[in-house]
Amino acid sequence: MIERRSIHVEGLGHGDLPIPAAARVGPLVATGGVRGVDRMTGKMPTDLAEQVRLMFENLLVILQAAGATRDGILKLTIWIRNNDARAAINREWLAMFPDEHSRPARHIMLYELGGGMLVQCEALAVAE
Repeated sequence: MIERRSIHVEGLGHGDLPIPAAARVGPLVATGGVRGVDRMTGKMPTDLAEQVRLMFENLLVILQAAGATRDGILKLTIWIRNNDARAAINREWLAMFPDEHSRPARHIMLYELGGGMLVQCEALAVAE
């Protein structure tokens, strides 16, 4: 029987909802929605570039808690409130994945995000 393990990260929970930040089955890791929230204060910055930076930082923290790294990311799906987010996403994307021959698949979709969110992502990754 395959064992599933819930991944919880301090500061990246879903309030009182019984939802983990990610789940791992075997070497596969799937995150839930990863926001650009400051996990130390619980506050969502109003600045788009800061939300994008924190989103990528939070993604790496969740993957680390699951035993994965950025090298194991297969696909990243990103929801944005408006197309202004693309430049900030691309800056962080290139910093995280500088090798054009070793980048995960990516899909960006426009979506009406709530709660002050300007950007959110989810990832599928393989852990070692």
